[in-house]
Amino acid sequence: MSMIPNTIRLPRLISDGMVLQRNTQVKIWGWAPADQVISIRFLDQNCSTAVNEDGEWQVTLGTGDAGGPYDMVIETIDGTAQIKITNILLGDVWLCSGQSNMEMRMVSLKDIYPDEIKHSRNDCIRQFQVPMTYDFIQPKADIESGFWESADQQSVLNFTAAGYFCAVKLFEQYRVPIGLISASLGGAPAEAFMSEDALSLFPEYMTKLQKMKDRAYLEALIKEDQDSLEAWRNKLNQDDEAISDDGQTLNETDSDVSFWPHIKVPSYWEEEGVGSFNGAVWFRKEVEVPSSLTGGPTKLILGHIVDEDTVYINGTMIGTVPNQYVPRNYVIPEGLLNIGKNTILVRVVNYSGKGGFYKGKPYHLEIGDQLIDLSGDWQYWVGAKCDPLPAPNFVQWGPAGLYNGMIAPVVRYAIKGVLWYQGESNVRQPDEYEDLLKTLISDWRGKWGSEGFPFLYVQLPNFQEASDRPAESSWAELRDAQRRTLAVPGTGMAVAIDIGEWNDIHPVNKRDVGYRLALAARKVAYGDDSVVGSGPVYQSAKQEGNRIVLSFSDTGSGLIVKDGGMLRHFAIAGADRAFVWANARIENNGVAVWHEQISNPVYVRYAWADNPEGANLYNSEGLPASPFTTEKLSPN
Repeated sequence: MSMIPNTIRLPRLISDGMVLQRNTQVKIWGWAPADQVISIRFLDQNCSTAVNEDGEWQVTLGTGDAGGPYDMVIETIDGTAQIKITNILLGDVWLCSGQSNMEMRMVSLKDIYPDEIKHSRNDCIRQFQVPMTYDFIQPKADIESGFWESADQQSVLNFTAAGYFCAVKLFEQYRVPIGLISASLGGAPAEAFMSEDALSLFPEYMTKLQKMKDRAYLEALIKEDQDSLEAWRNKLNQDDEAISDDGQTLNETDSDVSFWPHIKVPSYWEEEGVGSFNGAVWFRKEVEVPSSLTGGPTKLILGHIVDEDTVYINGTMIGTVPNQYVPRNYVIPEGLLNIGKNTILVRVVNYSGKGGFYKGKPYHLEIGDQLIDLSGDWQYWVGAKCDPLPAPNFVQWGPAGLYNGMIAPVVRYAIKGVLWYQGESNVRQPDEYEDLLKTLISDWRGKWGSEGFPFLYVQLPNFQEASDRPAESSWAELRDAQRRTLAVPGTGMAVAIDIGEWNDIHPVNKRDVGYRLALAARKVAYGDDSVVGSGPVYQSAKQEGNRIVLSFSDTGSGLIVKDGGMLRHFAIAGADRAFVWANARIENNGVAVWHEQISNPVYVRYAWADNPEGANLYNSEGLPASPFTTEKLSPN
């Protein structure tokens, strides 16, 4: 039973600056005393509705072509209460959802896209940020906080980067206002975004959900995580030889460190012979700053560190970052650096797995437009060794929790479609992902009351070290599940296997991700048949003697070998599924694949690896082909 308010109350989404979906029927709803009648004036419409006995009301309004700004007046018919909503635009509304690669905000990329941020002044691109909330009992009626904001130099820092770059391209193409509803959470698996109705098809997750509904059980899990982390950190700090009994850290620049061993940075300490353990390790480097480099803003860039770091310069702490996924870009306070010798000290805390510094990331002092390289020789001291931190329960990722908390309050708000970037957290069980994603799409469409709104998603990018031989890959399996989901009408996929990073699960190139999503949107959502919305997608295979000939959709102006050499990353096998690298050649806008020692080929794989580095089948429009295997059914 809803609480009955003593005046009009609107959901957070229906507020100043909102973007309403153009050329459709939109719902406007809220709460008011049960004995009231609500009147709404918008555009040339004036309608009213009675508040039901639960204090809820809803009306449906028609919207016209893109434009604005407009106002909307909502009031009780007796005139005792009124709300005026201003600065409303009619345009296209996209729900941006998924895990961290959709959640990643422009603020994390401000050093990657400074010009894009500097020139971000577009009142027609707006975002509503849905706060992280979960609920396992029931769908929430509203969002706890949030507001619409238009893109400018400051506000754009809060925008989802992938969603923002997609919006930029769509606005450039159609000159239509774009509204983004950002509802993502890092690390979240697909089942967290599915309703209880949808989860009924997955007994394992339903069983878990029923447990999570027990508040005592849930609170016990949360307390277990808190107590475990607190106990682990307390023991770590007590055992750390570089922290004195009074809590002072070893950050004095005149400390004798002549006996500290040397180590190469960036590296993981396990790989450098320090040992395989978790805990705290201190890293120290002396840096000479010449007088010629004084002046201008000064930053310390330390790539990514696993898992947590605290950084000191010349004995002064300048910052700390609690997890490995955030770039270390520390601003150095004015006057802290000396002309001549400076000491950098970094305490690295590692919870589990390998600890240290990501390889292939930038490590330097940035003084104005000049850089001092910090990679190479450092010294280190092992502060404390600990057992791994017990794996947290991560209750916020439980089945249906994020649907109830972040998606359910949005389902009455009319949208153009969905932009989805998720899958990394389901890689451990790739076999079920196709069913999960197809069910989620159907579930959301049903909840919105739209049988076929566009659902566009990003295929997982390349990640981890490349392999020089064919091998099994859970990342490849999940990518293929995403490819097969194209069998669902109204879906589109942005391939990203050439814009990831081997050493970072959060690649920074979100501009191309957004642009490729926009291409898919133009094709699927806007019906623009003149655009090539995707790279080549495998359709069928035919055996011809000792060769298998593959056909593709989305070939655009024709298939090409991107670098002009030989096609790479095709593997072939007989019935024994013993895959070997294959010869491959473009023929008649298809690809013929063979191997001299396999006379009766049965299966072909392409780009089947965690990181298919060098995969080079593209269409002439410059879009990469999706990885695939012929071992399962094609989309058609």
